[in-house]
Amino acid sequence: MTDLLLWLHIGFAIFALGPVTAATMSTPRFIRAKDVNVLRYLHKTTRVYAIAAVGVFLFGLLLGREYLGKPYLSISMTLFIVAAVLLVIVDRDQITAIRVLSDENPDDDAKVQTGRIAALSGVMTLIWLVILVLMVWGDPY
Repeated sequence: MTDLLLWLHIGFAIFALGPVTAATMSTPRFIRAKDVNVLRYLHKTTRVYAIAAVGVFLFGLLLGREYLGKPYLSISMTLFIVAAVLLVIVDRDQITAIRVLSDENPDDDAKVQTGRIAALSGVMTLIWLVILVLMVWGDPY
């Protein structure tokens, strides 16, 4: 059972966190290009893979249930929750950027959303990397 949980945890990490990171990191480029159709696609991609990313947390929680007192797991879970909150903010900013650019108001070009999404996506990526380091070098025994 442990092997299955490990495979699911790693599989969800690869196939959910990678695409959600790519989608959020690509969003500012298409806001600047004012390509609303691609922004809608990136928003949908962000939502789908963000929901799938919950599987990473759940299978990791089930996998590490014996070691939840270890600092590396507590830190990793806390960082994951922080990244999830940042992902919710990015999702909100994507919606705002789509709405603003759909109105075709020349006064508002969603610069605020562009900068915030770029910054938060970078921070999320760093969080995923820190969690990866903690998982590889954490001491489960």
